[in-house]
Amino acid sequence: MARERAILVGLELKGPALSASHAAGYSAEESLEELAALADSANAAVVGRVLQSRSRPTAATLIGAGKAEEVAWLAEAEHAEVVIFDHDLTPTQLRNLERVSERKVVDRTQLILDIFARRARTREGQLQVELAQLDYLLPRLSGRGVEMSRLGGGIGTRGPGETQLETDRRRVFRRIRKIRQELEAVRTSRGVQRQKRQAVPLATAALVGYTNAGKSTLFNRLSGAGVLVDDRLFATLDPTIRGVQLPSRRRVLVSDTVGFIRNLPVTLVEAFRATLEEVREAALLLHVVDASSTHAAEQVRQVQKVLAEIGVEATPQVLVLNKADLVAGGNAEAEALGRRIQADAGRASWVAVVSARAGEGLERLLEVVDEALPSELLHLAVFRFSLQDGAKMHLLYEHGRVASRRYEGGYWEVQAEVPESLQRRLAGYLVRKG
Repeated sequence: MARERAILVGLELKGPALSASHAAGYSAEESLEELAALADSANAAVVGRVLQSRSRPTAATLIGAGKAEEVAWLAEAEHAEVVIFDHDLTPTQLRNLERVSERKVVDRTQLILDIFARRARTREGQLQVELAQLDYLLPRLSGRGVEMSRLGGGIGTRGPGETQLETDRRRVFRRIRKIRQELEAVRTSRGVQRQKRQAVPLATAALVGYTNAGKSTLFNRLSGAGVLVDDRLFATLDPTIRGVQLPSRRRVLVSDTVGFIRNLPVTLVEAFRATLEEVREAALLLHVVDASSTHAAEQVRQVQKVLAEIGVEATPQVLVLNKADLVAGGNAEAEALGRRIQADAGRASWVAVVSARAGEGLERLLEVVDEALPSELLHLAVFRFSLQDGAKMHLLYEHGRVASRRYEGGYWEVQAEVPESLQRRLAGYLVRKG
């Protein structure tokens, strides 16, 4: 598919009205670099960049009338089809900029939503993205002359009694309501699946982190899941869950979730509520950090901000400093970065230094996870299984510590140390405790 040619536009605010990205540790140029990476993820070819410096944004065009004309001239000269702004635009600004440039104008939130739409593979992911897009589109209908597809029709959608704008709004409202109902059904289904998983004594750990920190590469290394790995922002979107065995022979469920980013649109956080419940329900968070990034500490703060928004800031965390092979000072410098991040956060957490790409440090990471995960008390018990109870006996071997077994009278009698939850699950086969 041909790549759209794009012009990137940024605004650097001077004086007391510093831009949010600059105040957060990103210069305007670095913020444009991240925007370029986002544009690449959306299959756009960046053919020009414009950076405007002002004391404050203008209400009509954000960057001023003269600069807007300059952007239009550059777009014409470079044969660009789209102009991408590194800021959220109001409906008025969007309309004015499209009129001046005679090009499609996209702001940062729209760009991220487009990437999410490209990456969503499951029905749930597609619904979540569509909901976020419609929530974003609704207040902007009047500025864009949008012609909605015929989501509805019939009585009440024709004639002089209602404008096209009002008709479009009604269709959007109806579609939003339907999507929310479908997502609620997904959430209920996920809850049932989660209850089934919780019936088996498996702790859960969720991979979280800034997008492109290497979560999926690490997930594949730990679980062999074969999740898509791509050097693009938001390469994976739909969550995947796999079992991983720890050094203590305990098994843990690890989930790979969507990456976060600076100024992640609020509509996305809300739309992905069902997916993020995997993070909410996790007993441990593996916070993956790109240790080679010059903005690693700031990226950690951005992820912690989103974690606080979804109410999991108190969940125990392992700080996984990934891409250690790309750090100039090696593991020692990566460990020093971990200490600085901990000091900045004001909280202690476990730290592991790895290179998921090279497969280094993974054994130590599993040891740290083993140590960090809350463990159940083990009790010595004796169970009796018939020859037809092979699945239950396998469950005991997989999640317990078998001390001995003997076959007598058509039954296997197995003595093992088991967690309380497994003992309850196998209560029908329990002969005696101790």
